[in-house]
Amino acid sequence: MEAGTLKDWIARTLESELAPAFLDVVDESHLHAGHAGWRESGETHFRLDIVSAAFEGKSRVERHRIVNGLMSGAFARGLHALAVKARTPAEAA
Repeated sequence: MEAGTLKDWIARTLESELAPAFLDVVDESHLHAGHAGWRESGETHFRLDIVSAAFEGKSRVERHRIVNGLMSGAFARGLHALAVKARTPAEAA
């Protein structure tokens, strides 16, 4: 995994692999202070909103599996929780 923030790595990976029409990566770690997996340094809990044609014809579960599979490096780096909203361009319109 490259140097830099985990948030940046997540965004670069998703942009590279899924060519999203829209991507929002939000670090919500501060909302989970004291909870399982939380670290004072942050970057443990993220929320994603991603719109990509790669999700066409895929169920919600399949979309989440795609995203979570791409995030294996982030989980290895300390990501604890990932909330995912994955839509197609038609669903986002």
